[in-house]
Amino acid sequence: MEAPELSKKCNITAGPQASFLHNWSDASTLHGNNASKSRNPFWNELSASNPFLDDITQLRNNQKRENVSILKEDPFLFLREIETGNSFDSSGDELDVHKLLRHSSSKKSGRSKSVSELLNILDDAAYTHDSIHNSDQILVEDLEWLQNDREAYRMAWLSQRQLARSCLDLNTVNQSPGWAQTQVANTVIVCKLNHQGGSVQLPESDITVHIPQGHVAVGEFQEVSLRAFLDPPKILNHDLSSTVSPLLEITLSNLNTMEAILLEMKIGAEVRKDPFSQVMTKMVCLYSLEKEGPFRVLNTCYNYNDTIQVKLMDFSRVMYLVIAAQAKAIQSPAATIWDYIHKTLSVGIYGPKYIHPSFTAVFTVCGHSYMPGKLTVSDIKKGGKNTSPIVFQLWGKRSFLLNKPQDLSISVFSCDPDFKVKVEGKGKEIKQNQLEAGEVVYQQFLFSLVDHREMHLFVFRVQVDTPERRPVAQFFITSPDPAPNLKRLSNLPDYLKKEKEVKSAPLLPTLPVKYPTFQDKKLNFSNYGVTLKTVLRQIKVDYLLDYFKGDTIALLGEGKVKAIGQSKVKEWYIGVLRGKIGLVHCKNIKVISKEQLMSRSDNIFTTRNLLEQIALPFKKLTYIYSVVLTLVSEKVFNWKVLADVLGYSHLALEDFDQIQVNKESERVSYVVKKLKEDCHADKNTRKFLYELTVALLKMDCQGLVAHLIQEAVILTSAVKLGKGWRELAEKLVQLTKQQIETYEIPHQGKTGDVAVEMMWKPAYDFLYTWSAHYGNSYKDVLQDLQSALDRMKNPVTKQWRDLTGALLLVNSLEVLRVTAFAISEEV
Repeated sequence: MEAPELSKKCNITAGPQASFLHNWSDASTLHGNNASKSRNPFWNELSASNPFLDDITQLRNNQKRENVSILKEDPFLFLREIETGNSFDSSGDELDVHKLLRHSSSKKSGRSKSVSELLNILDDAAYTHDSIHNSDQILVEDLEWLQNDREAYRMAWLSQRQLARSCLDLNTVNQSPGWAQTQVANTVIVCKLNHQGGSVQLPESDITVHIPQGHVAVGEFQEVSLRAFLDPPKILNHDLSSTVSPLLEITLSNLNTMEAILLEMKIGAEVRKDPFSQVMTKMVCLYSLEKEGPFRVLNTCYNYNDTIQVKLMDFSRVMYLVIAAQAKAIQSPAATIWDYIHKTLSVGIYGPKYIHPSFTAVFTVCGHSYMPGKLTVSDIKKGGKNTSPIVFQLWGKRSFLLNKPQDLSISVFSCDPDFKVKVEGKGKEIKQNQLEAGEVVYQQFLFSLVDHREMHLFVFRVQVDTPERRPVAQFFITSPDPAPNLKRLSNLPDYLKKEKEVKSAPLLPTLPVKYPTFQDKKLNFSNYGVTLKTVLRQIKVDYLLDYFKGDTIALLGEGKVKAIGQSKVKEWYIGVLRGKIGLVHCKNIKVISKEQLMSRSDNIFTTRNLLEQIALPFKKLTYIYSVVLTLVSEKVFNWKVLADVLGYSHLALEDFDQIQVNKESERVSYVVKKLKEDCHADKNTRKFLYELTVALLKMDCQGLVAHLIQEAVILTSAVKLGKGWRELAEKLVQLTKQQIETYEIPHQGKTGDVAVEMMWKPAYDFLYTWSAHYGNSYKDVLQDLQSALDRMKNPVTKQWRDLTGALLLVNSLEVLRVTAFAISEEV
């Protein structure tokens, strides 16, 4: 069977296609269908239960008139890698994944394709109609209103037929909508080209085959089939060799050729720039007629950075090619080929098309950048029984640089309190020997909804660490929407809720944590500074003080901050003048002690003034609400204190009974959400992050505030930088061009470039990974980031001063804590 839709994507001339009548309800008048009726005495009964049999017969008859193709010679092309079962489950609830992507028998016939697949192939050649999706009820027999909409009719018919399918487990259908929907799992493309040639690209990849004009004679055709296998041949990964691309299978139908074929693909490594690595290492293309080898090196290849081009002149019906980095020899201090290359690893996150109350996501780790859009997961046990293979969708992927093979662990953290990860924070291991062998590693994580709450998409964080807990990569993934009919099932009737309450065990009361009381007290300064010159700026600069010569400025301490002024980077003291806190250039003042102070007429500066002013950067910083919500819910242990500080003192414990909130973290989350809603309703005068930060500082949650400001500064810096992050990366850690591209590859669009409005994403990934190396030293993170931004050719910090304000905040926290939460009263 040919898949005509693939030819459209390749911009080539295809062979004649099967016609399909616009008035499809009368399709049974076709000659081929009548022939089938005459041969099958049960046709009337069959067509009464399946109105699409006419279409299938038409397809079969049209295929008989086609020329012999790859798919006729190899009828299992689309099914070769599928094992046991004609149906693929679209859900992965509570999976026990023991083995993935197993090689299967080729005994399955093309007839095992479902009606849905056959019609999908036909639909691409038919007229385009508006589709009606996600019907929430089984339709009655009267389908006349659907007669002009083929897709809607098919969906309605399948909905009616769904409960009658013998292969269904009705209990599973109730829990996991979409069960037993057959889906094509392998990514295969087949294109038919004439003498004019064209290009064939494997979907969702950077793998392309270019067929030149004149490759075949006029009047002849060439069918090209491409398929990529994630697992590379085992014999090609050892100390002297490492595969850096998937194994590519190319199938040709016509060997009577006159021109070579050009293969182009991106690879997952680059030879290091030092002379020794350049001499000892080479990227090679390996060729074989068998999937497992033996392989020989092709000398007709050229590579530039992470792209390789191969000229193919020796053709066979089926060819296998893979790119590998190979070393001539290993000399000390090098230990393996990894010491000569910059190797990239990719993590792909796969999950069901729709999320359910309980579902599994599969994490795939490989040594190249190719991740198919769908992944078949087989040999699964559910409830102690084997189930048919399941097709998972690609939710997202991320590539990162790994300098040497080592043990790694993947941890997952839910950013939404409505969802949890089983054994959250416990990493799944990736062994060093697996990476060295080039194996594709699969790990599963079970997600579940908390306490039957409402289903919705959510964000979770993925972190890759070394055994020493040093972060290697970190990124965020957004789940799909819930299944359509689960949206209404998630809101249970009241009587069911009450029944669950009776059966559930009572929760043990927990004692809330006591927080110190914030005291609005006068600040006592130990040091002062007398200004040596007048500084009055025509254009006011946030967080920088203006003053006259001879003014006395109260200093918060002897610590200094490095930041850019009008044009140069300078050192600054943090001081208070005329009721305002800000920075003053160290060279412009003479520091004196409190005893040397002659007289000072100034407004009283209290801890409340200090708190409200140092939190001002939070009014302008960008933040991810789900991250803020998760951090606060996890780190604040007394909802009542938080509510009182935020002005919700009227809230009582009984108010949570109506919304079925039992845990302290859930009550904290409720208070934060209420603040968010109130600030959004009055967003012109109220700022959510500012008010929340002020409240947390009044509770002495300084560690949490430091974490929040670091998260917000990194995100805002990424947004402000845009494509300028490349320059910053070079200044901070001297990233190479290939390493920079590694951060950008996951965010590239169809054109192969990162859109301007999406450039903040690789910038954020880089900054987060960079900052993770500092651990809890948030002051150093902010100061080093400020210094690096100031050194750029066109510093964004000249106009964007909120990073300077963040530095002012973190350097004032100790003074705030000592004064506002002192045990003894002021004398």
